[in-house]
Amino acid sequence: MVNNADHMARPPDALDAAQVLEYLQAHPDFFEQHPEILEFIQIPHATGGAISLIQRQVHWLKEKNHELERKLLALLALARENQALSHRMHRLALHMMQADTLEALLQLIHEQLRNEFRADYITLRLLDLPKLPTAFVLSQDDPLLQHFASLFSSRQSQCGRLPQTRLELLFGAEDALTVATSVVVPLLHQERTLGLLALGSRDETRFQPGMGTLFLDYLGEIISHALAHRLQTP
Repeated sequence: MVNNADHMARPPDALDAAQVLEYLQAHPDFFEQHPEILEFIQIPHATGGAISLIQRQVHWLKEKNHELERKLLALLALARENQALSHRMHRLALHMMQADTLEALLQLIHEQLRNEFRADYITLRLLDLPKLPTAFVLSQDDPLLQHFASLFSSRQSQCGRLPQTRLELLFGAEDALTVATSVVVPLLHQERTLGLLALGSRDETRFQPGMGTLFLDYLGEIISHALAHRLQTP
């Protein structure tokens, strides 16, 4: 039985906000059944004044559309960048197939990385290979192997900012002063450690820690395979 005293004490419009919210959540088609209400519901706008719920929805949809457009443009830019990088990797592989000596291969790798991959500084060090120019030699007791041991165990490249001591080991004390970002790629063939490749850039945004290393790992695999093949060939 309804208590008339309670009914009279509570005005008809004294609805709890939670009740209204609960009702609308339970009846999501309410505004479809009563579209005329949308014109009278006023919502404060960030620029001042008030707008109807319909205007608010249109404004929200426009913002959502702009956000989706920005994401789409970012994805398209990334796709174009990945496609260009894939083409550069393909050209590198084709050029390396033409090198008939180890010295020619090392020179070609250096030139391609500088021209195609826009590296300001390049370091390619290989483990204890006979008749190898001193600049490419990496001995078993070289500090580089200790500092970058995790790369060889994980078989993954590392990119971003490096401590100055590591930059000096990779690029020398003078060049290390102008290296803003870098990438270090382990060179491995099956279970054999061949050495490492390091690319340095003066651009602070060139090699970011959050960037994907998939193509860098592919780069390491391509160069490692070419080196291993050349080392097995007289």
